[in-house]
This record gives sequence, structure tokens and C-alpha cells, in this order.
Amino acid sequence: MTDLYYMRRALELAERGRGWTSPNPMVGAVLVREGRIIGQGWHVRCGELHAERHALKNCTESPKGATMYVTLEPCCHQGRQPPCTDAILEAGIARVVVGSGDPNPLVAGKGLDILRSHGVEVETGVLEEECRALNRVFFHYIQTKRPYVTMKYAMTLDGKIATRTGASQWITGEEARGQVHRDRHFHTGIMVGIGTVLADDPLLTCRMEGGKDPVRIICDTRLRTPLDSRIVRTAEEVLTVIATCCADPARRAPYEAAGCRGLVLPERGGHVDLTALMERLGQMGIDSVLLEGGGTLNWVALESGIVQRVQAYIAPKLFGGGTAKSPVEGLGVETPAQAVRLKNTTVTPVGEDFLLEGDVDTDVYRNR
Repeated sequence: MTDLYYMRRALELAERGRGWTSPNPMVGAVLVREGRIIGQGWHVRCGELHAERHALKNCTESPKGATMYVTLEPCCHQGRQPPCTDAILEAGIARVVVGSGDPNPLVAGKGLDILRSHGVEVETGVLEEECRALNRVFFHYIQTKRPYVTMKYAMTLDGKIATRTGASQWITGEEARGQVHRDRHFHTGIMVGIGTVLADDPLLTCRMEGGKDPVRIICDTRLRTPLDSRIVRTAEEVLTVIATCCADPARRAPYEAAGCRGLVLPERGGHVDLTALMERLGQMGIDSVLLEGGGTLNWVALESGIVQRVQAYIAPKLFGGGTAKSPVEGLGVETPAQAVRLKNTTVTPVGEDFLLEGDVDTDVYRNR
């Protein structure tokens, strides 16, 4: 077996923590001696053992002299858990193979230096691209202190998110809808605009078995969310944030009494300033947001430069209709050269539908 084989196993283990480790990264670790796996672990949940200590705890024999494969540089600082570098040294691990470095300033190469200074053989960059992709949310948040935003929508093959009458349930099949709920579990927050609330009266919860609900974020510039909406009526059960430009305490009071948390933000272009909103959400510890808005909010988000990734579920259907809604509306760009471009794109079949996703090319977008 090769280093690549064991690192792939560590990546599989890391995935088991998806949705539970925030704001920590997902990490997997595998201990190998003489071609045999003698211990495996992953970061199960924020506050619990890190992957390295979890793998050591699960060892079937002494780890002294073994090789540890870990998807992220071992931590070397005291947080909710003690430094993993200490555990590695105490266990007598002879070699550590690391997928990607840790951008956290408290670590950022220091963990590798500590191991090397104590005679541990350290190799880096094994499946680095895959290891970095696993923790794209963590990397973005630790470096910017703002949430990683994924813009998600479902549309027909002719680019419609509803029929000309506004009907939209259901564009995609059960498999795609199930995947969306897994993404809701993974993201710390979910965001929509007032238009979606008025049109659909959504709950914005996670219906995945054993999943957790994201923080609900409503962009409501003029504070028009109905007090009898399902969002407001369940605000005591699911943390709900209403981002508004309405500074009138009397108008906000009924929402706050119902359990909603109000964020009063500056106005920009007739809408809540989304850049300011991301700053506030980051301060609240929200490291990722699934944007499930309509065409207007999606355009404002792209125009504001807050979107890092796009997920488009495409159904093999045609709605037609010149007035039928599309996923991105607003003013739009003037020329094709000004388009928001995606890179690292993939297309994945999901039941009868297809998921096209990719990263927003921020360099191109910045220079529009």
C-alpha cells in the first residue's frame, strides 16, 4: 500500500465529521505499522478529540515507530483539546505524512516544525488538493473571518426556477432534494430574501435524519416578514436572524419578542449591505452560509462579491415562458466578457438530475 492509499482512507474518515466539526476543520488520521492499519480516527464533533488523538485512542497495538497519515497539519496549541503534536511525540510516532498545511496563525507550519525538531520524519503535500478542498470552508473563514457562501439553486434545462405562474415544487427529484438537506446540515447558516419568504413561507430546516438545522438568515430590507410566517413562529426553536435596514425599535420589537434576532445594517443599492452582513455573521461564529435565494438576492450577492461557490441542480425539464423566473436576475452584466466565471467545475448525476458546481473565479470577478 502507498502513501496515497492511506491518505485517501484518512480523507474518507474525515468526511464522517461533515456538519459537526464547525468551526473546526474536518480531519482524518490513520496509523500504519509494517503495512497494517493499527489505528484510525477522525474529528467527530467540535469539542471532542481531534483526529490524531482519536486514532491513537483506537490503536490495536503500540503506535511506537508507526507512521501517521493525517489530512491536516497537527495542531500545536491549547484549545478545547490539548496539542496533537504532544500526543504524537508521546506515542513515539516515527513518521507523519500530512495532506495540507493549516492556515490558522496559531499553527501555520509550527506543528510541522515541532515534530521535525524532535526527530520525527515529516512529509507534506500528499493529496494536498483533495485535503484543501475538504476544508475550503475552514480555510476561508480562518483567513477572512467571514462565512464561506455557497449559492445554490435548482432550475430546468432552459434556466427557469419556477413556471410563469410562480409554481416551483418540484423542479428536481427526491435524490437532489435529499442532497440539499445534507448541505443544509453541513452549512452553519442558510440565507434567503424576503421575496422567498413571501412567496413560499419556507421553514428552511434540515430534514436529514439525525441532521442539525442551520441558522436561518432572512434579508429583509424594509422588515416585511409576516409575523405569522413559519419562520417567525418557529424562531424559538431554530435560531433566526433578520437582517434589515429598519432602525425603528418599535417595528422590530414583535420579531424579537417572537425569538428572532435582529441585525440592523446599512443600506446599499436599495438592499441590505451584504458585505456588512457577512462581517456581522462572521463575528457571530457563522463560518458558512448556504444561499437559497431568488434571482434578485442571488444577483446582489454576486455583485457584492460574497459568493465563493455555486451549486446548480439542473432538471431535464423545460418550462418556457418569457416571464418565468431565472436563478440570477437583477441588472446583470453588459457583455459576456463581464460574466461571473466558475473554475474547478464538476458535473455529478443526482438521481434523474445533474449537479453542476464550481468555485467563483474571484480574480476574474475582481477585475470586471
